[in-house]
Order: sequence, then C-alpha cells, then structure tokens
Amino acid sequence: METKRVVMDAEGIDRSLTRIAYEILEKNKGFNGLVLVGIQTGGVFLAKRLQKIISGIEGAELPLGILDITLYRDDLRRNKKKSRLGKTDIPFSLDDKNVVLVDDVLFTGRTIRAAMDALIDFGRPKVIQLAVLIDRGHRELPIRADFVGKNLPSSLWEAVTVNLAEKNGVTEVLIENAGN
Repeated sequence: METKRVVMDAEGIDRSLTRIAYEILEKNKGFNGLVLVGIQTGGVFLAKRLQKIISGIEGAELPLGILDITLYRDDLRRNKKKSRLGKTDIPFSLDDKNVVLVDDVLFTGRTIRAAMDALIDFGRPKVIQLAVLIDRGHRELPIRADFVGKNLPSSLWEAVTVNLAEKNGVTEVLIENAGN
C-alpha cells in the first residue's frame, strides 16, 4: 500500500530558506565573494529563491549559476536510460569565491560529489559549501551539508519529493512509502 504525507508545506519551506539565507550570510561574514550555484533541476529553483532573499537583505544582486552534473555522474555507464543533458550557466569566475552549492535533497552524496567535480572544471573556489532543503541521511560518501532546511530521517524504501511552484505548481515536501 502506497502512502504519501506532506512533511513540509510552502510556509515551512519559505521559513527554512529565510533561515538558510541568514546562516549563509553569517558563516561567510556577509556578501562579498559569495556566489550561489544551483544543481539542475530542483536546486536551481531553490538557489533562485535564496538569491532573492539574500539580495533583498544585502541590497545588491548575488551572482547565481546553474550547474548540470549529468556527465559527471558515476552511474552514467551503468544507467540503461539515456540521461538528458541540462543547461550549465556559470557566467562568472569561481576563482577565490565562496561557492554555495544548492540542491533540494541530500541523500547518498553522489550528486554532490559529481557537482564538486564539475565546479572544479570551472575554476578554483576558495571554499565550497552546501545548502540543501532536505537531508534524508543514508550517505554513501563522506559528504555533509553546511546549511539544512530540515533533517528528515527516512527509510531506504521511502521516497522524498520536493515539489516547487516553479516546476510542479505546488510547493511542498512529500515522503512516500511504497512499501516492500
């Protein structure tokens, strides 16, 4: 039997992103040298939301990049389905920048490893930090988030889905138990 439940609504997501924005500014001692890079696809929408919040706080626009990690995935050769390439657009230098990678869900850590590999091809950041809306655990690699909206312990047979109005028309985080 399949069950779904909402674990974070639109207001909760907004509150978490506002808190994360302030934490980013505090940890980086402000705005100078800071850039956001959203991982395709969910991370891009969240990075745009964070950019808006931080730019509003600081009164100037924070640089924002978009990163597609498809060609950096470690399962590319094993995956029978053809992966669809997304857009990468980083219109600024990453050299000596404090880069905040943004993604929706942190799970095994493999997506973040691929994103860091991709970023290094664009330059040499001073530091790479990670902001995620949901950290669900189950790491396969030694990766942790610097900024987390919600820790959501989950079972391996559960699916965590982040729906955002920009993509799905509704803003919420769902956990689904498909059972085994």
